[in-house]
Amino acid sequence: RHRRRSPRRRAVNGAPGPLEAELLEVALDAAARAVDLIHTRRPADLGVRTKSSATDMVTEMDTASEALIREVIAARRPGDTVIGEEGGEEVGGDGGITWWVDPIDGTTNYVYDHPGYNVSIAAGVAGRALVGVVADPTHGRTYAAVRGGGARCDGTPLRLGPPPPLEEALVATGFAYDRERRARQGEVAGKIVGRVRDLRRMGAAALDLCSVAAGRVDAYYEAGLSVWDLAAGALIAREAGARLGSLDGGPVRPESVLATHPDLFEPMRELLLELGADRV
Repeated sequence: RHRRRSPRRRAVNGAPGPLEAELLEVALDAAARAVDLIHTRRPADLGVRTKSSATDMVTEMDTASEALIREVIAARRPGDTVIGEEGGEEVGGDGGITWWVDPIDGTTNYVYDHPGYNVSIAAGVAGRALVGVVADPTHGRTYAAVRGGGARCDGTPLRLGPPPPLEEALVATGFAYDRERRARQGEVAGKIVGRVRDLRRMGAAALDLCSVAAGRVDAYYEAGLSVWDLAAGALIAREAGARLGSLDGGPVRPESVLATHPDLFEPMRELLLELGADRV
């Protein structure tokens, strides 16, 4: 018989508690199976169609990956709620845990077989992620974090070092699917690029956040995400020592995300506000 554990049991002194350990194990298992499905067994015909716009693509593999992840979660934790990009919200019983699933974050990259797509899975309670896993199949990396227990990439701890000055920062960003909004965001990015070392546009929010955690970029900002884009990667970046927030100075939210070293956060936020990143 499946035994339920209280969502109130949390990590203590950096060591995962029983609940977090179970959630992390399920997330890692689900992510590994999804990577095998979409990457190792990638079909020739992806069954591509569009959703909100011509640039917002979804494939049959997005749907199949999410179905597989949901099966893994349901088998281990049948009372939990799952919110996925493709399947919406599936309310469980009284388990108290919610999962946020992006079965293929960076679908456009996936369609073009371009590096920069991933499987993103987080689980938490009361809207706060307790564990997060981002699996990057192209580079063979798996990022994971437990709230209060740190972040790791393939078992190696991640911790931010001292940041560069703003003018030497490598900054990542992303653009919306809507063409007009994307054009406005591109105009802002064109102004920013002259004030920092350079810009990177990966096309996958979860990996951008993991890149902050791993020191591959110094800062990341974006507007117009969804909770499943953000949940796992945000926890990984935060547990690696990054500060996350919105451009208005409040808590991070899907519509406004900035992640960087705490010492670089305010200078980066001030630059983004000066150049109008909060108005696009």
